[in-house]
Amino acid sequence: MKDYIIRAIDKKGSIRVFIATTTNMVEKARQIHKTAPTATAALGRVLTAASIMGIMLKGDKDKVSLHIKGNGPIKSILAVANSKGEVKGYISNPNVDMPLREDGKLNVGLAVGREGKIIVIKDLGLREPYIGQSSLVTGEIAEDLTHYFAYSEQQPSAVALGVLVDRDLSVKSSGGFILQVLPDASDEVIAKLEHKLNNIEPISSLIDRGYTPEDILAHIFGEFEMEILEKKDIDFVCDCSRERLEEALVSVGKEELERIIKEDGKAELVCHFCNTKYHFDKQDLERLLKEAEKSEGED
Repeated sequence: MKDYIIRAIDKKGSIRVFIATTTNMVEKARQIHKTAPTATAALGRVLTAASIMGIMLKGDKDKVSLHIKGNGPIKSILAVANSKGEVKGYISNPNVDMPLREDGKLNVGLAVGREGKIIVIKDLGLREPYIGQSSLVTGEIAEDLTHYFAYSEQQPSAVALGVLVDRDLSVKSSGGFILQVLPDASDEVIAKLEHKLNNIEPISSLIDRGYTPEDILAHIFGEFEMEILEKKDIDFVCDCSRERLEEALVSVGKEELERIIKEDGKAELVCHFCNTKYHFDKQDLERLLKEAEKSEGED
């Protein structure tokens, strides 16, 4: 099954929900970053959430960054997504694997830590990006995002994220949803939602059983008469390029480039998001040094 997200709203305009299946995308990230099971689950949840938040954006060039910084051994997870369904991400410590929780699930909360920040940066093409943040609550990502939406964006929401890791360490199933309560929602609708959400099984289990986002919509929210407004494919896509890395080298300045040429005669830069390596020989660096000198001369 391809990875994709559906966006749906009820006929009364009380709630909207985004539901994603992300198994292939998270497996691609696992292979790129060579993550251990607990790290796979943590990175997968953040990638899933970011991909949904990207689809929430309206402009073609809009981007959102979701950054989790905790006091656990994982330390930091960053995902960047856009409105086209493209997402990329990395994890500071991909080798983290914790003992299972008492219920047999991967202990993402312990790996991320309960103290720290969730930081959301939205680049909407304005002069300054929107930056929102809130404190971590459990480190389980979904609960932290629910708190973030309520605290930082004043948007009542429910977030569910799940990654099921197979015995061979590959991603068996992955997905999530973000439900948001709209201003016209009645107390009756909110009460029904709370009852539903308190009694659903993990979304990764539903996807593992073959449920599509449409099936999940009908299974959980069927009684609310939901209408699907959009369906969009999503994938792990990195937009790094040799040209961007050249710009980064020029930006370090003339003196630093001269030092690199003198001491090493070459440079290797690695993209955090996709682990692609870019090699620059002495001739490349000397060409970039001329560009840096020209740039500094213009300043």
